Parts: sequence; structure tokens; C-alpha cells
Amino acid sequence: MKAKREHRVPLSDAAWEILESLRGLHDTPYIFPGSRLTSLSDATLSKVLKDLKIQAVPHGFRSTFKDWAVECTNYPSEMSEMALAHVVADKVEAAYRRGDMLERRRQMMDDWARFCQQEWSTGTVVPISSAGARAAA
Repeated sequence: MKAKREHRVPLSDAAWEILESLRGLHDTPYIFPGSRLTSLSDATLSKVLKDLKIQAVPHGFRSTFKDWAVECTNYPSEMSEMALAHVVADKVEAAYRRGDMLERRRQMMDDWARFCQQEWSTGTVVPISSAGARAAA
């Protein structure tokens, strides 16, 4: 953690199912161990996306969550910021904010999981590249 502090994450039912399916799969304390049964490198997800020829970056997953929370829900911005483990920039506010909204964030993460599990059958995907943006305009 960049913030150098504990970050508790309320997991959705879907996340728990994945974790339960992995229980006892490896003889290691890591949930998703690397090839040598050690921790994964911070570049692992980037490599997986590249190998799968997916034009995305890991930070995009975090950005997508934030966009969803702000644009599609009524959850306070502070909750999504807390879910992303962002540090409160205002020193006075940070001094008074001692909780982590764990129980309130639990519902938000369940809603996020349901959103991610939806099947999308309509819509048009428009590339975000400058060429794609000009074509869509």
C-alpha cells in the first residue's frame, strides 16, 4: 500500500466464491501466487493484459470503478475514495476522519459486483484514441 496503512476491503459474494474456489489450491499464504509460489510482481496484471492483447492498463479498472460510483450511484464520493485507498489531501479533514466506512462500503461493493456481472447486449464501442475520437465526432 502506498499509504503505508491498513486497508480493509469488504468483499462481495462473488469475490468470496472465487476465494473459496482457490482454498487449498496452493501450499502458500498467497491467494494468487506467482510461478514460484511467491507474491506477484506489480507488473503481472499489465503483462496478462498485454499477453491477452487487451488494450487496457490495470489503473483503468480503478478508474472504471470511480466513474461508476460517481455517475451511476448515489454513494458519497468519500466512500469511493476510501474504497480506492486514496489519502485525504486536506490535513484537517484527515485528522478527523478515523473510520473506514467498512459496513457502508460493503453494500457499494456488492452493487459494483452486480454491475460488473451484467450482460451487455447493445451499444457501440468507440475507441478512445485520438483517431477514434475524431471518427465519433
